[in-house]
Amino acid sequence: MNVLLVYAHPEPRSLNGALKDFAAARLEASGHAVQVSDLYAMNWKASLDASDSVVPPIGKRFDPSLDSKHAFENGLQSEDIAREQQKLLWADAVILQFPLWWFSMPAILKGWVERVYAYGFAYGVGEHSDARWGDRYGEGTLAGKRAMLIVTTGGWESHYGPRGINGPIDDILFPIHHGILYYPGFDVLPPFVIYQTGKMDQARYTATCETLGQRLDTLWTVPPIPFHPQNGGAYEIPALTLRDDIAPGKAGFAAHLG
Repeated sequence: MNVLLVYAHPEPRSLNGALKDFAAARLEASGHAVQVSDLYAMNWKASLDASDSVVPPIGKRFDPSLDSKHAFENGLQSEDIAREQQKLLWADAVILQFPLWWFSMPAILKGWVERVYAYGFAYGVGEHSDARWGDRYGEGTLAGKRAMLIVTTGGWESHYGPRGINGPIDDILFPIHHGILYYPGFDVLPPFVIYQTGKMDQARYTATCETLGQRLDTLWTVPPIPFHPQNGGAYEIPALTLRDDIAPGKAGFAAHLG
C-alpha cells in the first residue's frame, strides 16, 4: 500500500521528529511505499493567496474559491500545490502528524490543507440537488482512502477526558476528523494521541513506539470512526440536519456518530 505522512514540527530532533522517522521505517519494513511531506523542511508556504495560481485573478479581485477552482481546472496551480495533490491521489492512506498547539494543528499544516484542498479537488464536487448536496462527508475525491492522526500534547490524558479542563480530545479533534478528513471522503481512523510529552524518558519512548507500531500494523484493518455519511439518508436535505430518529436526544459532535 501507499502511505503519505504529512508532518508538521519545526525541530527534527524533537519527539515528533523521532516518531515520524519511526513511523516511516515501520511502514516501509512492512512492505508499504511511503512518502513524507515534511512541511517545515519543505519551507511550505502556509498562506492561501493569489500567488497560488500562475495567472492573475480571473475577476476584479482575488476570490479564494473561484480562483482556486479556475487554477485547478485549467492546470494553473502553483507547482507545490499540484505536487501535494498528486501525493494524495497516489496514497491509499494518509497520516497527519503534529503537536497539538492551541487546541489545533500548527498553522503550517492548516495552510497545507487550505492550499492543497482546492475547489474541484477536495470540495465543490458532485451533484447538488434535492437528493444530494455534493460528494462530501463520506464521499468525494478521496473516498476509499484511510486517514489517521498522530498527535502529541503536553497535557495529561485526564486534562482531555470527558470532564477535563481542556475538553474531551475527541471534541477537540472533531473539526479535523470530520471536517478536514471525512469531508473529502476519507475513512477516518481513531487517532493515536501521546500525552505528557514533557515526561518522555527512554522507557516510555520505547513503549510508545511499540504501541504506535501496533497501530500502524493495523492501518488497513482497524474500524474507522462511524460518522454518518451525508447522502446516506441520515440527514435531511437541503437543511443537512439529522433526522429526528437519528441519535435522538443528542446534539453537538456526538450526534454525528453512527
